[in-house]
Amino acid sequence: MSDNNQQAEFEFQGVNHLALVCKDMARTVEFYRDKLGMKLTKTLNLPFGMGQHFFFDVGNGDSIAFFWFPDAPEAAPGIAAPQYLPMRGPIASAHGSMNHIAINVPAEHFDDYCEKLKEKGVDITPVMNHDDSPMQMSPELHDDVFVRSVYFFDPDGICLEFAAWHRPLTPARDVIHDPVGEDGTPVEGVVTGRA
Repeated sequence: MSDNNQQAEFEFQGVNHLALVCKDMARTVEFYRDKLGMKLTKTLNLPFGMGQHFFFDVGNGDSIAFFWFPDAPEAAPGIAAPQYLPMRGPIASAHGSMNHIAINVPAEHFDDYCEKLKEKGVDITPVMNHDDSPMQMSPELHDDVFVRSVYFFDPDGICLEFAAWHRPLTPARDVIHDPVGEDGTPVEGVVTGRA
């Protein structure tokens, strides 16, 4: 394992794209392009009638892509994705699933963007000001808040988040917990106590 001061073996430049599966590509285009305003950058009809693959720009050279497969299995809320939005019920999903996509938005426009989502008929959660308090959330914005979030579902039940960083993250303040193993017991020394 390497620490943050060593040269990384791979030069990561963000997420190229995240590939998801939709039930109705036309409805997906209407939501992501027309409601969220994401630019549609690439469309593909897959060979041999396998379906379609469309890409939407989420900024910084990153994309969210969707497959449409003619015989894809139905959605499995609570297994492949969370069944509920945060604060509306359990948010767990199965191992190997994608729980949600957090899309970075400018902090200075966060509140305006929440209002725009509501105006477009998107059902959003209350704003969550994530902090380091015991409940890890505050109704007010204060210096300990590290990120602000609002959550909503797309037409296929994919959980999306608009997230805006509120303060810089620092290892001394923000990387302080050892991870747990499969049984929930902390594995000491994996994160804390390292040089």
